[in-house]
Amino acid sequence: MTQHPGKPAGLSDPHELDLFEFARSGRQAAGVVRVSQLPRMLNEVPAEAPERDTAFTWQTEGATQPELQDDGTEGPQPYLRLAIHGAAWLECQRCMTPYSQAFNVDATYRIVNTEAEAEEFPLDEDEVEVIVGSRQFDLIDLIEEELLLSLPLVPKHEVCPEVHESLVSGVAGAEGEGDEAALDEAGEGDEPERPNPFAALESLKRGEPGDKKH
Repeated sequence: MTQHPGKPAGLSDPHELDLFEFARSGRQAAGVVRVSQLPRMLNEVPAEAPERDTAFTWQTEGATQPELQDDGTEGPQPYLRLAIHGAAWLECQRCMTPYSQAFNVDATYRIVNTEAEAEEFPLDEDEVEVIVGSRQFDLIDLIEEELLLSLPLVPKHEVCPEVHESLVSGVAGAEGEGDEAALDEAGEGDEPERPNPFAALESLKRGEPGDKKH
C-alpha cells in the first residue's frame, strides 16, 4: 500500500506491529476500533445502554529524535504518538442511567527495549510515558489501556435527567452530591498539557472528517 504524505495508512495487523520499524521510518496509521473488540472497556458499558458497541477512531505516528546513548554516542530514540477520539456509554453514578462519555486521548510515548530500561525513567519525566516496544506490539491493547485510564473517576451526566431515588434523601443527600461535584471540579483541569512534537498528527486531527465535538 503506497502511503501519501500527510495521509495515514491502515495497518495490516494492529495487534502485531513492528513498533521499532514504525518509529524509525516515521510512519503514520489510522483506523477504527469498536468497544466489542475491547473486552475490558465493554465491561464498563451498562447492559441497558442504547448502543453498547460504539466506535473509536485512532491515529498514530512514529518518530525518532537524536539523543545521547549510554555509550556516549548520539543515536535515534524512537517515539510514538497516539490520538483516540470517540464515545462510550457509561452508567451515571447520580441517576444510575446510561450516558454518553466522550474520550479524547493524546499520548506520547518513549519506546524502550526492556522493562528494566522502562523502570529507569521517572514517571513525570517530560510528561512522556514509557512503553516497551517489540516486533509484534499490540497497538489495540495500548488503545484499550489508554481508554481505561481516561475513564472518569465518577461517571456522571453534566445534568441528570432525573435523580435516582437512593439519592433523594433530604439535606444530607444534597450535601453529599455537592461534595462530589466539588471534588470532580477540583480534579478537572489538573491534568497537564502533553507535549506536541508530532506536527503531522496535529494536522491530521484538525482535518479529521466526521470528528464530532462533544
